[in-house]
Amino acid sequence: MKKFLLVIGFLLMLLSCGKKTEINTNSDQLISNPKELNEAIKNAQPGDHIVLKNGVWRDVEIKFTGQGTKDNPIIIKAETEGKVYIEGVSNLAFGGEYLEVSGLHFRNGYSPTENVIAFRLDKNTVANHCKVTNCVIVDFNKLQRDDDDLWVQFYGRHNELSHCYIAGKTNGGPTVRVDLKGVQSIRNYHKITNNHFGPRPRKGGARGETIQLGSSFTSMSPSNTTIANNLFEECNGEVEIISSKTNNNIIKNNVFYKSEGSVVTRHGNYVTIDGNYFIGDGENENYGGIRIINTGHWVTNNYFFNLKGNSFRSPLAVMNGIPKSPINRYNQVTDVVVAYNTFVNCSSPWQFGVGTNISQADVLPKSEIRSARAIRTTFANNVIYNKKGLKHIVIENDKADGVLFKSNVVDNKGVPFKDFDGGIIPASLELKEVSENIMIPVGVPTEVEIYNGFDFETIKNDLFGNSRTNSKSLGAVVGVDFNNPHILDKTKYGASWYSNVIETKDPVTHTITKAEDLQPTIDAAHDGDIIAIADGSYSISQSLKIAKTLTIQSDGDTELIFTGASKTPLFSLQPRGKLTVKSLKLKGDGSNYAFASLKKNMSNHFGLMVSNTEINDFNYVLKVYKQSFSERITFENTSISNCENGIELSEETNDRGDYNTEYLTINNCNFNNVKQNVVDYYRGGYDESTIGGNLLIANSTFTNCGAKEKNKRLFNHNGIVNVNITNNTFKNNPVKFVSILWGAKNNEESENILINSGEIKTEENLVMTLMY
Repeated sequence: MKKFLLVIGFLLMLLSCGKKTEINTNSDQLISNPKELNEAIKNAQPGDHIVLKNGVWRDVEIKFTGQGTKDNPIIIKAETEGKVYIEGVSNLAFGGEYLEVSGLHFRNGYSPTENVIAFRLDKNTVANHCKVTNCVIVDFNKLQRDDDDLWVQFYGRHNELSHCYIAGKTNGGPTVRVDLKGVQSIRNYHKITNNHFGPRPRKGGARGETIQLGSSFTSMSPSNTTIANNLFEECNGEVEIISSKTNNNIIKNNVFYKSEGSVVTRHGNYVTIDGNYFIGDGENENYGGIRIINTGHWVTNNYFFNLKGNSFRSPLAVMNGIPKSPINRYNQVTDVVVAYNTFVNCSSPWQFGVGTNISQADVLPKSEIRSARAIRTTFANNVIYNKKGLKHIVIENDKADGVLFKSNVVDNKGVPFKDFDGGIIPASLELKEVSENIMIPVGVPTEVEIYNGFDFETIKNDLFGNSRTNSKSLGAVVGVDFNNPHILDKTKYGASWYSNVIETKDPVTHTITKAEDLQPTIDAAHDGDIIAIADGSYSISQSLKIAKTLTIQSDGDTELIFTGASKTPLFSLQPRGKLTVKSLKLKGDGSNYAFASLKKNMSNHFGLMVSNTEINDFNYVLKVYKQSFSERITFENTSISNCENGIELSEETNDRGDYNTEYLTINNCNFNNVKQNVVDYYRGGYDESTIGGNLLIANSTFTNCGAKEKNKRLFNHNGIVNVNITNNTFKNNPVKFVSILWGAKNNEESENILINSGEIKTEENLVMTLMY
């Protein structure tokens, strides 16, 4: 018995030693500083784990080289996931084989190079079979908006970005880009999977994609990149969320939730877009779906819900191309299949000839005219359900005569529509609720035969992964029994240790009775707090710095008299400074400003809302400098008088399609004796896919304004796509034009009264500088 126990004890000891050896054969090394890290990387062998000590790693440029193996990669990881913070001027670059990084948190900084994470060290040293996983990058922005960079840049082959959370990019450049420069990076088979791409704010112009696959100049190269099982939440950077510019990519099983843009086959061919969810809110017209350009794409098993976008942001948009298109423009759509998709409560489900601009031929070069309609394209076996019937299921901006429609079923609530030779069949369907955002139409008439087009047998599964073999179901889903896929369960995406859910807190109100307490109270307040200034007159000699979300208000009898230096603002709007001003009287000395952004280093957006306020005797009411951006600027129920300049957002003169705010709203305001730049809002550079900015001037009065306007226009809004000037009164403004509207875009005016104030003129086609 004794001998038996000894044997058992010996075996247990061996097993225990074996487990310990399995952990430690990886040669875990706890690293405390960059010097130790560089030495560990230099000496790393397959299977080694380089463990970064918890804490802040500031101003560190990690050059991760090495040769791991498939079974024994070399790994850099956090001592505790999420507790290693990469801050300051820092980045990460790979060069080698089978290298992996996990658990890092990039924050409070920016990259010294054109990328935060790069899968190469230089053009001759790329990464293959390397991985970034379980990491977070948040607000890691360059100091200047026009200083473009990429947060993750792929080179080489078989690299992976997975289970990461990435959000908050405000400067130019795609968040993630796959580059194909060099034969070592084509047919790359990269994987971008299981990530959570959190909110990317509107950028105000182009170059704001979340993912870009290749570029115009490599658009004919095969990439074979897979983007799968990701959540895209409020990715609003620009009109393209994913821009596919290479061949043979797969975009599969992703969720696009309240994201203002579309998946776009911008260049390149043979993209598979399968099993994705596009979820809107039934109100926002910027939530898009899929936009098709080029050849050979298959769009199958996708679900579109509550999307109100149109034109470039239609649920399914098919563009016109340019005959013999240059490589960086728009090729004709040919040989595309759109099959087995479901559209529920979408106001403009299918649009064809999107982007046609034949009417602008007199102001555009021939190389820009998109007149080539889609050909050899099939729409089949799709299902559309509308709670409210539509006049047009298919909107033809140009004829859809090159499209074959077969066995598509529509419940349009009895409203008649064009059926395209019987290819779109009316029916009475019911909605079956799977979850709050997934409603599946059921009850397709059995007499509707499935169209079996060429290669349709390769569409083997439905949206939920069920087999289509022997199925006669139309639309994205087979059958009528559905399990909730929990597509918005955020624990399924991104880093396991990070959540972007923020607990809402009730605002705290801070009462001010002395001028000298204003800035200290602003500094001590939290996002969302309210600063209430007691009635009285306050002399302010230094700019009030706003770098958080605040409301500053009074009961209506509070005056702030700004005595600060010339060309300085009473309110300095800094990165992340989102200010609401209510019921104040603001007075300057004629040389200073009421509100202004920083002249440089606006690394994040600002915001401004002014209501029930009097603004008098300033040089500028609002001065927004180049490379500053606000999603919304609003003046309402406010009077502005005796100011040299009004609201100026006109410094983005590089003609790259950029502008300073997405939405400028002036409602129920009075402008009196504002001498120039009354409203100056500029977007330069012709870019047909940019659909901003947005200017609304309504219910307001302008009197004796514009006396010093050199071009004799009261409002300057060159290049702004959406302009509405309505129900205003203009009295004794010494200008030739109140406004010159761009008729070819969404510029309009109505119910305005003009008394001795020039005219409002519409020019159908304005000559614009081409961006390309």
